[in-house]
Amino acid sequence: MDFAEPLYLICFGPLLLLALLLFYLSKRKQAALHRLGAPQLIARLSATVNWSGRRWQVRLWFVALALVIVALARPRWGAQVEVVERRGVEIMVALDVSQSMLAEDLKPNRLARAKLEISELMDRLEGNEIGLVVFAGAAYIQFPLTADFSTARFFLEAAHPGMISRTSTNLADALKMAMNGFNEERASQKVIILLTDGEATEFGDEVAEVAQEAANEGIVVYAIGFGSPEGEPIPEYDELGTLTGYKKDRQGETVLTRLDETTLQQIALATNGRYFRASADGREVGFVADAISELQKGELESRFETRGIERFQWFLGLAVLALIISELIPDRASQKAAKPETVPGGVLNVKR
Repeated sequence: MDFAEPLYLICFGPLLLLALLLFYLSKRKQAALHRLGAPQLIARLSATVNWSGRRWQVRLWFVALALVIVALARPRWGAQVEVVERRGVEIMVALDVSQSMLAEDLKPNRLARAKLEISELMDRLEGNEIGLVVFAGAAYIQFPLTADFSTARFFLEAAHPGMISRTSTNLADALKMAMNGFNEERASQKVIILLTDGEATEFGDEVAEVAQEAANEGIVVYAIGFGSPEGEPIPEYDELGTLTGYKKDRQGETVLTRLDETTLQQIALATNGRYFRASADGREVGFVADAISELQKGELESRFETRGIERFQWFLGLAVLALIISELIPDRASQKAAKPETVPGGVLNVKR
């Protein structure tokens, strides 16, 4: 026999302390009765009290509490084989790690905010599977579809601009790589969450074609745009993380990175998804999570599990029976059946 919730067994400690406390109070009560008057007089005054019944009531209450504790611990013995199915949505997250995502029009910067929103989405999307694609001028899968969100967060935090040598931005390649990350044998809904500033500096003409291809395969794209349309300079740092200046073009002018909402809106529209601009309070995370929760869920995993058979019902039933019996015990003995009896401590009790 084992227990599904063994921590509840700790409650036996307080139960034992309560029993000792009641025993101590009982002894104090007997001592107080001794000081009150003659034992014979006290016995006559309490001749109809069912002392034995009261003791059994207390014992039955303790038995009931002990049985309830065991029931809460969910005892198990025996085993049964069950088919366990996990249903949900397949979600591939495409994260832009290009240099433009270091712009600080969202604090602390666009990339840090995007990673924070992905982590919040994981909190809201338990039960589904998430994979991550990182992209800049090229794209690759950082981790495949998984339900192990703790490990996924570790790889998410490791994403940074220096991990891809091609510094441009290729949205089409990002969408293609995300599409390749899905399990085609599953009937579950497939979703791509695209987090980027939308500046497609490489193969921009292919984005519309890839978006239409995704739509033809029933894939929904939710796009979240990071940045501002007005533009923001791109900071540059040395190996120690110290700000050394801002990115400049060949003419020596400071480069401004702007949010391209039009491209992201077109991608979302083509796939029956939605576009959201990243806000200071991150409210778009809730909107995306709510939208995904309304999608059709499919079987993600099916496996056989051997589980112990829970038997808490027996202990709970015995606890209820003990309480019922305790309530049926009369508090008073009949006058005819009562006769004096000396109880511990010298006080006379009544026999029935």
